[in-house]
Amino acid sequence: IIYDVACQWSVNFHDRVDQSYHLSLPQSIKILPAIGKFHLSAHKLPCFARYSLNFITGAGHIDGEILETLWVPFN
Repeated sequence: IIYDVACQWSVNFHDRVDQSYHLSLPQSIKILPAIGKFHLSAHKLPCFARYSLNFITGAGHIDGEILETLWVPFN
């Protein structure tokens, strides 16, 4: 999941899902948090290696920011 503040929400993500009446995840699913390339530059250095799309196998060449670029005409 690519999110601007994945380094923050991913800390308690599984606990929140487990405590929710409406949410559930299969035990076999693996959630890999990532931060889009534009927003990653504003984070602390330790976030880069852990959440960069450059180091996630299978991510390919994606910046993770496409939705925000589509919103520009609506601002």
